Amino acid sequence: MVTKFSTRPLYLQLHDAMTERVASGQWKPGPVANEGELAREFGVSTGTVRKALDLMEAERLITRRQGRGTFVNDQTARHLSSRFCNIRTPNGRSVERQFRVDEVAEAQANETERQRLGLGENERVFRIRRLCLDGDRPLMVEKISLPGALFLNVPDTIPDTAALAQQNGIVLGKAAERITVEVAAPAVSKLLNIPDNSVVMVLDRVTHTLLGRQAEWRMGYCHLGGEYTYLAEIT
Repeated sequence: MVTKFSTRPLYLQLHDAMTERVASGQWKPGPVANEGELAREFGVSTGTVRKALDLMEAERLITRRQGRGTFVNDQTARHLSSRFCNIRTPNGRSVERQFRVDEVAEAQANETERQRLGLGENERVFRIRRLCLDGDRPLMVEKISLPGALFLNVPDTIPDTAALAQQNGIVLGKAAERITVEVAAPAVSKLLNIPDNSVVMVLDRVTHTLLGRQAEWRMGYCHLGGEYTYLAEIT
């Protein structure tokens, strides 16, 4: 997995090898070996291990604690999974979301799904339609497409993105989101309990795995009203 004959820098090879251990479940949330032990196992210097761990920490895969060691993060933990939800209350609180799933279906990907998810002909997707709520207040109607080749198990009760990915051995990385506004379709207005012809914010997001493969395409139709804000962070 780590070879000095490759032109790829050693620390990136090591990063990929250790990331695969997290994704496969070989490294579960909790402590892992120290830098010296990892260096001996992979046949590299402790400096190379440190650079690989630096990158993994920046990607929120691990946390290093002074005097205690290195720990694999639980990707379903609230402080990590909430990075995929940018809706906030006026005081900046992340919304405690609940979901009501209306449909989960498997089908052949259509042209738009193939384009957004980088799929080939005849590949299949799971399609999910659900309502996101804050308590009893409907916030967003979501339409989600997941590549069938990545997600082998999609239950009828869908947890959040991070939990579903972890169940399928997927490590999520970056997401790109397009934001527009439009007049809500009648079905969306009904689900959000808003007047007909109301304007909603449309979130078109593609989330990638840590290694860059498209893992999810999501369309969200959101009505914030005057009670919520949308947080956009530039890092």
